[in-house]
Amino acid sequence: MKIIHNQLVEYGMDPNFAEYMAGFLLILFVVILSIVANYITKKIVMRFITHFIKNNNFKWDDIFLERRVFHRLSHIVPAIIIYYFAGSFPEQQYWIEKGVIAYIIIVGLLVINNVLNSFNDIYKTFEISKTKPIKGYIQVAKIIIFTLGSILVIANLIGESPFLLLSGFGALSAVLLLIFKDSILGLVAGIQLAANDMVRVGDWIEMPKYEADGDIIDISLNTVKVQNFDKTITTIPSYALVSDSFKNWRGMQVSGGRRIKRSIFIDTNTISFCTEDMIEKFKHIHYLSTYITTKQHEIAEYNTKHEINRNNPVNGRALTNIGVFRAYVTHYLQNHKGIRDNMTLLVRQLAPTEHGLPIEIYAFTSDIRWDVYESIQSDIFDHLFAVAPEFGLRVFQNPSGNDLKSIVGEKIMGREVDY
Repeated sequence: MKIIHNQLVEYGMDPNFAEYMAGFLLILFVVILSIVANYITKKIVMRFITHFIKNNNFKWDDIFLERRVFHRLSHIVPAIIIYYFAGSFPEQQYWIEKGVIAYIIIVGLLVINNVLNSFNDIYKTFEISKTKPIKGYIQVAKIIIFTLGSILVIANLIGESPFLLLSGFGALSAVLLLIFKDSILGLVAGIQLAANDMVRVGDWIEMPKYEADGDIIDISLNTVKVQNFDKTITTIPSYALVSDSFKNWRGMQVSGGRRIKRSIFIDTNTISFCTEDMIEKFKHIHYLSTYITTKQHEIAEYNTKHEINRNNPVNGRALTNIGVFRAYVTHYLQNHKGIRDNMTLLVRQLAPTEHGLPIEIYAFTSDIRWDVYESIQSDIFDHLFAVAPEFGLRVFQNPSGNDLKSIVGEKIMGREVDY
């Protein structure tokens, strides 16, 4: 400034005015120099860095470029220039230097924030990220770094040691615990979720308390986001997954089989012993021919061995239409291409109810996709409802209005009308 001031005085300018003009020219020079440096950094240096990153074989540096890490760094260059020329303004030097240092610290925090985000993006490219997400830990690191950065900024502006401010944090610990309660609970819960492998991104979970039923799309420090099947998003606190119960369908997805557990109710009035005509008819059913022949031979041997009088069908052993039907359903499922043959397959009777005798199908489909699963299940029960009458069985349903009309007539205007 003295050089500029002396030069202006030599040109005949008033010394007092020359002092103000020198300050103005120096400020203008610093501003122009900072703009030029910023332009060179962003237009030339950044272009070179971008060209180098996009033309190498590494992928991780592309993520740093997308997260604008290098763009954030470029903001430090003008600050360094301003700091260098701060000594030219003795009266304002202290505050200029403090302001520039605070600015550099803030820019540094933003750079670290982008670097941590980049690390998370890079980590997501690995398969392990689906089972061990680190987003929660990165958020904790951000809280610590931004807290320390804020302390440094405040300590710099007030001219005190940052350790002096840290020593006062003991008194604020109770307040901090209240402020960061969810974050602390979320951190502990996140560690438990990861250590016990309770949930992963992509898992299908059900949590009725929060009306969540869908796939996990994000696991963070405080929350777990679930995209429900109606495309709505449910946000669940991380610690709720530890403290409350929920259902994770990952086991089903990993196994490759989805369970069918549904019953068909048979009217007990239609259950009876098989007649000779019925047995002959069953022998011509593809899935039953071998079963009927083998079972007839086994029953005949048993009755002969025990000298049982078969004139009364109650005596000894005999085939029943419900038993043959169960055998048919078992063989039908065993030969169904949509049913897994290496998982549990049961066709069993449950306890009779007022709705009839439940015949439960317990099996696993070979395709876990929802639409395919429902299609397989529907096809199976379509067939069973249609085939039950072939065994002399009737599927139970509560009487409807038409059923009642078929039993009794109605009298309309004193005349009986039969339906």
